[in-house]
Amino acid sequence: MEHNLKKRTKPTPIQKTRIHLPAWWKVAIVLALVAAVVVVIVLRQQSVAPITSQGNPSVSSTATGLPRLLELGSVNCIPCQAMQPILAELRQEYPDQLQVDFIDVWEVPEEAERYRIQLIPTQIFFDAKGQEFSRHEGFFPKDQVLEIFRQHGILLEGT
Repeated sequence: MEHNLKKRTKPTPIQKTRIHLPAWWKVAIVLALVAAVVVVIVLRQQSVAPITSQGNPSVSSTATGLPRLLELGSVNCIPCQAMQPILAELRQEYPDQLQVDFIDVWEVPEEAERYRIQLIPTQIFFDAKGQEFSRHEGFFPKDQVLEIFRQHGILLEGT
């Protein structure tokens, strides 16, 4: 009488940790991953309009005759998001004395090239004639923004 016995071997560490899922679980995981990729693609394609005080990011300060603070950044950048309340406060406190604009360089990349932007956020300071007089990269507290204007003889009086 012959016995056809298979020689048993000790399982490898990989064989011990292998999870055996039913086929429908594997299909569900693949479908969930595909859905996640589609959501990411759709969200990236949605355009967020640049936020500007005049509706046109390329408007220079000479058009308004006011000193101008232009921030170039992105609505998806954490330091840029931290700057948004500061920009809003400046717009509200100095509406007739200061033009405050924001350009999303991920939405309008040609503006980043135009202003030679290396890092975001970048704040560019212009006098009332449209001449750039200062530049800063990174988060910039409101008091320091106002100090840059003061150092260049632009005294802003709050409302």
